[in-house]
Amino acid sequence: MNEFLKKVPFDLYELHLFGLVVTHRSFTKAAEMAGLTQSAITRQIQGMENVLGMELLERTTRSVRPTQAGAFLHRESVRLTGEVDRTLQQLQEEYAGARKQIRIGVSSTIGLAYLPGFFHATLRRSPQIACRVSNEPSKELLARLEANELDVGILCAPRQLPQTLRETHRFEDAFTLIAPKGATPAWGATKPSAKTRAAWMAKQSWLMITENSNTGQRLRSWMTQQGWRVEPTMQLDNFDLIISLVALGLGTSFVPVRALAPYRHKQNLEIVSLPVRFMREIVVIVRRNRKMPEHIQSFIQNILF
Repeated sequence: MNEFLKKVPFDLYELHLFGLVVTHRSFTKAAEMAGLTQSAITRQIQGMENVLGMELLERTTRSVRPTQAGAFLHRESVRLTGEVDRTLQQLQEEYAGARKQIRIGVSSTIGLAYLPGFFHATLRRSPQIACRVSNEPSKELLARLEANELDVGILCAPRQLPQTLRETHRFEDAFTLIAPKGATPAWGATKPSAKTRAAWMAKQSWLMITENSNTGQRLRSWMTQQGWRVEPTMQLDNFDLIISLVALGLGTSFVPVRALAPYRHKQNLEIVSLPVRFMREIVVIVRRNRKMPEHIQSFIQNILF
């Protein structure tokens, strides 16, 4: 055994507590999540620092943040604690009769209309399988997949995928431009020139998916390539909400065609015809170099788009 490990600098539980402090940037919040007093969790972290002989956290009167050493320990340890958690869960499922479950993360930029295709087959064929679904930004999903806090992630294709993750499926997703009823000009049968169309777009009140998302960044880049330079009036992280606001007359937006399917008040919307169409790709992501349980493999194979 490594000589350093013989000293037992900390156990998995202390590592978990340290992760809570780093995640929440607060001893108070971490203690609340762990069901401990603030002084108890403080003593645990101080014990880790004393044994390691280095500071893991920078403490101020207002916040807590990791040192470089603390950030390194947290980044590497979340994978370890995630692996242990998943192993124990699988142990219970395979040998103790616990209900099998799948931890699925769906990007917040993927609307309600997509969910039946993701879950219908599994819920119908394997109702005994529990699906734990979270709805988060793509960056958070990738981090949780790396930490083994999720089994499957469904999101807009990132520009670069971490080496610990791999893609299993990729789907194209088409967008369209929508405006409130009566907001589009009467161009008639004559197609407007690029200059006329750009001038109309510049006058609109734009509701845009947040630029912090993969979809938002790609959509803005595509619009710039077309010569459509617009400033959003409002940024949101949910296309279902955007569609509702457009129908209420609050602005114009690019939205996925599929997201319009379940919307009941399409009479309040106009689809604006364009010579080009924005496309994004949605991917299914899992951890690399890990044998997946059969029920998770089955879920992935049953995803429809």
